[in-house]
Amino acid sequence: MSIINIDKELCTGCRRCANVCPVGAIKGEQGKVQTIDEHKCVVCGQCVQICSSYASQFDTEITSIDLKLKERGMLEGTKEPLFAAYNMGQVDLLKKYLSDDNKYKIVQCAPAVRVALAEEFGMEFGKLTPGKMASALKKLNFDRVYDTNFAADLTIMEEGSELIKRVTEGKNLPMFTSCCPAWVKFAETEYPEILNHLSSCKSPQQMAGTIFKTYGAEIDNIDPSTILSVAVMPCTCKQFECDREEINSSGYKDVDIVITTRELAYLIKDMGIDFINIDDEEFDKPLGEYSGAGTIFGSTGGVMEAALRTGYELITKKSIPNIDLKFVRGGQGLRTATVEVGDLNLNIAIVSGLKNVIPVIESIKEGKCDFHFIEVMTCPEGCVSGGGQPKLLIEEHRDVAYKKRKESIYDHDSNLKIRKSHENPAIKKLYDEFLKEPLGHKSHHLLHTNYVSRKEI
Repeated sequence: MSIINIDKELCTGCRRCANVCPVGAIKGEQGKVQTIDEHKCVVCGQCVQICSSYASQFDTEITSIDLKLKERGMLEGTKEPLFAAYNMGQVDLLKKYLSDDNKYKIVQCAPAVRVALAEEFGMEFGKLTPGKMASALKKLNFDRVYDTNFAADLTIMEEGSELIKRVTEGKNLPMFTSCCPAWVKFAETEYPEILNHLSSCKSPQQMAGTIFKTYGAEIDNIDPSTILSVAVMPCTCKQFECDREEINSSGYKDVDIVITTRELAYLIKDMGIDFINIDDEEFDKPLGEYSGAGTIFGSTGGVMEAALRTGYELITKKSIPNIDLKFVRGGQGLRTATVEVGDLNLNIAIVSGLKNVIPVIESIKEGKCDFHFIEVMTCPEGCVSGGGQPKLLIEEHRDVAYKKRKESIYDHDSNLKIRKSHENPAIKKLYDEFLKEPLGHKSHHLLHTNYVSRKEI
């Protein structure tokens, strides 16, 4: 079973999925069952978001709903329509592990999850609920509830240092971000010749997983072999990422199971937790402590803004004049700017939507690209519109939901006391006690990776 699938019994051949696929991986004639080219597919799940062909609980002329739920890795008794395009779930597997007392269960949550999870419980679009989410996860029997935002801050420390090094040495420029696994798979499949332009930094999900099973195991005095590392993500491609063979620098598989925002909602409902009325709790420390820079990773332009906040101060040794860099914020498309960082005029680009990166790559191949740093996100508005987010059943709601989720992300950032990754005290402590320095020997071993060509010859 692949991560992204189309149910042959339910597909009507409307081709809405093909129209949103950024890489043309969905094949088929109008009115006939569609198929997915797994090699081209970047597992972004936009087809899952747009699909409107479904089976209800009352359909009796197809394979039973109970069997379909089981085949899709979903929880028994889930009460909602089953759509033709779907992602293979992990929540049924996770539920079994949650009752296993021999496992030390650690969970992390991506920044875009907390601005969308509440929609699954009937709350308004973009409702921000980090405290309710942390509280619900503790009731689900996790031993540690951490935040991927912490690792987003860690990513900025490593990626910002890597950018400074490349600019200083004039090598492998422009440098692309590597947080989005669908973008990485696209580059590996279609343009392996530019892989040396990708940052070698693991994504925040994978940095978190590595730190949990090394530093985290030390501070909790836990045998890392007993840790079950779980990630809650807005992205269907994160399961593909955590299953990559090379992502095991902790000595174990760094992240064991990924569930989506929707799957977390299924689990909370299945366990009878009253999400709307549950009291807020905080994420555990130190690996759940984060800055505003970490939280804006969930929106397009967020990684760039976070990197500029820290990069400016590391290079100039001065406070950044204005912390809200609104010129990098926006929606789907290509945005560019030149930023004065000390004596350097840093040329940057923000790409949202994979089709928009192709002209940039072609300009690199022609030797005509003068950007230093480029952020790429596959989904239309970044992670807030990821394939694993709550499904928007009415098309008119889509733009409103994305707008509200993004507003909540930036509100959350602006209301935090610490808004720069390098000022996160837990990050400073991690380097002091364990990693020692960005791009150092231990950091390089645990937090960086490499890429492989997947191009068919």
